[in-house]
This record gives sequence, C-alpha cells and structure tokens, in this order.
Amino acid sequence: MVDGFGNVAALVSSPWIYALVAVSVLLDIFLPVLPSGVLVITAATAAAAGSGAAAAGRVPHDVPDILVLTLCAATASVLGDLLVYRLAWRGGPRLDRAIARSRRLTTARENLGGALARGGGARGALVVLARFAPAGRSVVSLVAGAAHRRVREFLPWSALAGLAWAAYSVALGYFGGQWLGASWLATGVSLLALFGAGAGAAFLMRRQPRAGEAS
Repeated sequence: MVDGFGNVAALVSSPWIYALVAVSVLLDIFLPVLPSGVLVITAATAAAAGSGAAAAGRVPHDVPDILVLTLCAATASVLGDLLVYRLAWRGGPRLDRAIARSRRLTTARENLGGALARGGGARGALVVLARFAPAGRSVVSLVAGAAHRRVREFLPWSALAGLAWAAYSVALGYFGGQWLGASWLATGVSLLALFGAGAGAAFLMRRQPRAGEAS
C-alpha cells in the first residue's frame, strides 16, 4: 500500500474491514453521521491498489474483495432498512407522538406517504433516491413502516437501493484508486462524487411530492 495511509491501511487490509463496514452501514440508518460511505470507498480504493500491484508483478497486500465488499454493504443496508421499518410498523401511539413532535418527520410522512402508496415506479424511484440522500434512507424506512406499507412493496426496492448504493460507492473507490492511485486524493475525489450524488438525490426527493401532487 502507498505511504500515507498508516493505520488505515492496516485496517482495510484486515478481514475485519467487512465486519466494520457491515456494522457501520447497518447502524447509520439510526446515526447518519457514521462514516459508512467513507469506509466503503476507502476499502475499495485499497482493493484498487492491490489489483495494481498484482498487475505490476508484485505480490499485493491482503486487500478487500470488491464483490464481497459490495454484497456486504448492500446486505447490511437492507437489514438496517428492515429493522427501522419493523420498529416503525410496531411503533403505535408512542411513535406517532414522536413523529408529531418533529416537523421534518411530520412533513415527510405527509409527502412521502402518498408517493409510497402510488405505483411501483414512483415508489421504487423514491426508495432508491432516499438511499443516496443524507438521512433519506432513515426517513423513507420510517414512513413506510409507520404507514404500514406491505413488506413485499418495500423490500424489493430496499434491496435495489442498497445494491445500487453499495455498487456505486465501491465503483467510486475502486476506479478512483485505479485512475488516481491509492492515495487520499483518490479517496477525497470519490467522496466528493458520493456527496454530490447525495445532494442530487436530496434535490430530486424534494421535487418528488410536487410531481405526485400534480399527477
């Protein structure tokens, strides 16, 4: 691995990186400040460094497998969505009072509830967009559960959203590492692309209810 990564290099070279990514992705639905995207991108950048070393005829350090990393992140994403969905489903009056105390959650339930109740395309686009938007995954899973949307209406789109987010994040880190080298520059550029996608998703989600009202 290149100089400058230090302890981070040792971490991403360890099999524990999969567990750390899974736990971070699983829990960031409750704590959006957790750096799950940073971990996924950093691990994917390390994978790019390993493949580059192998191509150059050097024996690479142990690095994450990008397929395992993608599946790990996607699976943890879906499990986190389902956990919040089931908690919201069973929340009852206490959850309703908690939502009522939050203007953001009240507005989200009113606006997103209608979108989730519409046909598959509208619902699916919303769930996938929410996975990229900051805290959007938390809000949509909570609203879907509180609105008692059927799990068969929510789970396939949650799986697609988790896989899309994981594949995009891994691809950013991997190809960023291939093009810019396994450095903090590659990680930083990849993170900017991830945050840019999040900002775009948040903008489209804000427009989604208006489109729904117009239809």
